[in-house]
Amino acid sequence: MTATRASIDTVIALFEREGYARAEPAILQPAEPFLDLSGEDIRRRIFLTQDADGQEWCLRPEYTIPVALAHIAARSSEPASYAYAGPVFRMRANEPNEFAQAGLESFGRPDFAAADAEIMALTVEAAAALGLAKPRLLMGDVSLLTALLDGLCVPQAARRRLMRAVAQGKGTDAVAALEPPAAETEATHAGLLKALEGQDPKAARAFVEDVLAIAGISTVGGRSAGDIAERFLARAAERENPVSGESGTVLSRALAVGGDPDTASAALRALAGEAGLDLAAALDAFDERTGFLAARGVDVGNIGFSAAFARNLDYYTGFIFELHDPARPDLKPIAGGGRYDGVLQRLGAPGPVAAVGASLWLDRLAGEAA
Repeated sequence: MTATRASIDTVIALFEREGYARAEPAILQPAEPFLDLSGEDIRRRIFLTQDADGQEWCLRPEYTIPVALAHIAARSSEPASYAYAGPVFRMRANEPNEFAQAGLESFGRPDFAAADAEIMALTVEAAAALGLAKPRLLMGDVSLLTALLDGLCVPQAARRRLMRAVAQGKGTDAVAALEPPAAETEATHAGLLKALEGQDPKAARAFVEDVLAIAGISTVGGRSAGDIAERFLARAAERENPVSGESGTVLSRALAVGGDPDTASAALRALAGEAGLDLAAALDAFDERTGFLAARGVDVGNIGFSAAFARNLDYYTGFIFELHDPARPDLKPIAGGGRYDGVLQRLGAPGPVAAVGASLWLDRLAGEAA
């Protein structure tokens, strides 16, 4: 405990020096935001309870969502930066279920590349202050993959399957998810899907919702009738415009791109040129962030970028990264984070809010700090 308190004091002092205000969200949190936003990995591992009214609560499994909710409640339209450190609670195999986490979140900054670089650089600096001077750095970029899918006009249903496969760590094998569901599964809904083909989206959605209402279905697996209707519409669109083999080949080549950020950027620009895709804006932003990282003293040549790299939370929208201890390659990440611009609006903010942050697992760093 003494080592943990010392680590917390060290990290908080570093972040406050950079203008990040200390945040102290409650340990007991409403469960719904975590269930909606954090992905299957967190859903299986949180500690749940109910109050007398039946509302579900959970022990804080991480800080990002509570800090975001507090920022929304403050009703400020100005950029804000927060630091935090304290206990979080999550079921973990072969590790304590209560452990110390520290981190920082930045909301509302319009200079995306500089904010990304600042978060990553401060995370690296915090790890060094706790004893890990030369971490192994991994990086990915969800926005690059999104731009590629946009350029290839991949239908929403196939896109969701691909992104899910990438998030599951399937690498280049994720391209197999572009294939539509098995024929026997598709046949179950063939009549409805056929009826939706070519229909006006608004009218088609109303039709599906009416069909579900007639069948007495309001929710399935936590999804509303409207959500189910959207998925049927996406499936119908995919039947009309399946992903071509050529698009699958381009995606496979893109997911195989790796190396330091400069090498990866050059490879992706070459691939985009060959495929006739305009990825200039996404890659310019990527290169701008690399420049800011170098300016903040991060060894860019030591960053291992992979287009297929993913973290196990569903809400990331842009760059993502992790720090690992090269002396303990079997250990899980000692820090990680990224950009998640859509989260605050989904949590109740009146509009989109730029957001980027990172967390450090202090228990995994404790051996370095000792």
